Amino acid sequence: MSNDNPFTAKWSAQGHTLCLGHWVIHYQGLPITLPSERAENDMDTYGNFSYLFPDEDDFIEGTPEVEWIEQNIHWLAEVFEQHRIPLDEEHLCWFYRAVNAADWRCGSCGGCI
Repeated sequence: MSNDNPFTAKWSAQGHTLCLGHWVIHYQGLPITLPSERAENDMDTYGNFSYLFPDEDDFIEGTPEVEWIEQNIHWLAEVFEQHRIPLDEEHLCWFYRAVNAADWRCGSCGGCI
């Protein structure tokens, strides 16, 4: 698998208002439309999203890549088909990795504290 990820993902909100954002995802520079239930929520990818303890393994949560893809393939397949993205392991992994790098959790910004 090459390192040239054709997906970019960004959560629109920053700072202490993360829960007010939405996903901005592109494939080869073109915007991708997500199902409404996915567009405004975290993606439950694997990582430490703690505002207070970002380096402590006790705060790691979420679903690892392969398991996440298996659990989400139903809506991913629809999105990939709608945007003419190849539905193969490489593209699914690229999607996960792009989203994982920008994922968040409610409370991970410290705004609710």
